[in-house]
Amino acid sequence: MASKRNASGLTFKATMAQISVPATSANIGPGFDCFGLALELRDRYAAQVLDDETFDVDVTGEGADEVKKDSKNLVIKSMLRGFEHMGGKPRGIALRALNVIPHGRGLGSSASAIVGGLALARSLVLTGEQYMSDDDLITLATELEGHPDNVAAAFYGGATIAWVESKTNNDGSNTNIGKAVSLKVDDRIKALLLVPDNQLATAKARKLLPESIPHPDAVLNSARTALLVHALAERPDLLFTATEDLLHQSYRAQAMPKTIALVDKLRGAGLAAVVSGAGPSVMVLYAGGEDEIDQLQSIAPGFSAMKLAIAKAGVQ
Repeated sequence: MASKRNASGLTFKATMAQISVPATSANIGPGFDCFGLALELRDRYAAQVLDDETFDVDVTGEGADEVKKDSKNLVIKSMLRGFEHMGGKPRGIALRALNVIPHGRGLGSSASAIVGGLALARSLVLTGEQYMSDDDLITLATELEGHPDNVAAAFYGGATIAWVESKTNNDGSNTNIGKAVSLKVDDRIKALLLVPDNQLATAKARKLLPESIPHPDAVLNSARTALLVHALAERPDLLFTATEDLLHQSYRAQAMPKTIALVDKLRGAGLAAVVSGAGPSVMVLYAGGEDEIDQLQSIAPGFSAMKLAIAKAGVQ
């Protein structure tokens, strides 16, 4: 099949693009809105440009009955934003999605859809990297997601630190630009996810956060966040201390009391347990001790356990 040239000058590939995007856990305790960790649980997407003005969307797996099947589908919306950035868009798009990341559980399902859509758009344009750099993709993903932590980990894999910089435009307005760097993760570190049946909207969880916190709490979180970099890179024995948080988790107890109670119970047993993202899932980081980890399901009724490797690669 021949490639298709758009009036804007973009050349769309006629072949189908296929990618996968890992689940992600953000915050990791003290690293609120900046730390992200990619997990080896992947949503898979395939897309192709169409000559007809239509959006042919088919979704199977997690959330298949809940997500939109038209231009409002988050993967499609992200693809269209990516095409817009590159200077043109196709008449139509065919999308096939196989979702395995649980929705609304703090495991980055929306980040997967956003990064997946942008990566698909770039893959469907001849020399797409010239029109959308990696930095551009992270900025666009941050714009769509609202914060960069999950999207950075979904794109790069491993562990990431993400932040936002403000850029002043020619008209005097400001634009927030998402930035991120990758972190080394010790090969011994694995993750146990304890996932409840109920969902929790990130926006609801954020509304419970206070406008200010005590200065000693801020000092503790700053120290733990810095230590977390070292613990993830080469000192798994420090993960319990490095994942202590006083900034956000306890304030969200009202929205997810069972989650916070479980985190407290696990940490009381000396395990590096944190709320995964905005919750309500719980993540335990560990190195070794598989027998002890296998027994955790018995003390977490109402939560399903998943042992996951850290995803070394992001979108691919």
